[in-house]
Amino acid sequence: MTARRTLLAALSGLGLMGCAHAGAYEDFFRAIEVDNGEAVAALLRRGFDPNTRNARRDPALVVALHGESPKAAAALLQARGLQVNARNGKGETALMMAALRGNLPAARTLIARGADINQEGWAPLHYAASCTTDDAAPMVALLLEHHAYIDAASPNGTTPLMMAVRYGASDAARLLVREGADPMVKNERGLNALDFARQAGRDDMAELIQTALRRRPQPPAQRGRW
Repeated sequence: MTARRTLLAALSGLGLMGCAHAGAYEDFFRAIEVDNGEAVAALLRRGFDPNTRNARRDPALVVALHGESPKAAAALLQARGLQVNARNGKGETALMMAALRGNLPAARTLIARGADINQEGWAPLHYAASCTTDDAAPMVALLLEHHAYIDAASPNGTTPLMMAVRYGASDAARLLVREGADPMVKNERGLNALDFARQAGRDDMAELIQTALRRRPQPPAQRGRW
């Protein structure tokens, strides 16, 4: 069976045969939308560019990961010439999307292919800290294992710990604290992680930060001069 017939068969099975005549571009992003990895792979084998952007100028892999289309993302991640650090209009990369969705297999593959762990501004660790799935803590651990800067500052000074205690999974916040995230860092508004937890009404996270603050070494007392 030719690659074209493989693609048509895959689309036909989803009731998308009509889309196949609308052009490869439409086929490609429709296959991503419905998470048809086989159709995406077939188009790539025909020479379709894996770095194609949609109408909003979002890279295909970012679209697949943001839209939680793991089969389509997996097919794209195998493509030669894939630009793993391509960004969308908001400056988001595929690794940031994988981190937000808790997609560990995609994150591991991206890292192996040279995805940026650290970058100026919002970083993948911020997104992992915001994740609410069961894979949030393992994702944070993965990024830290690959030398993610634990107190990375966003453009307004927000750290991953601040994101975790306000939006993310409790286990991820606890992991960040255990690994040494600084609870005293303040953002441009003068807010620290404790403020973020209190604003979100997360009493368990506020207690986590308060405990971390109590355990911090205290500076030696200054002796008076005689």
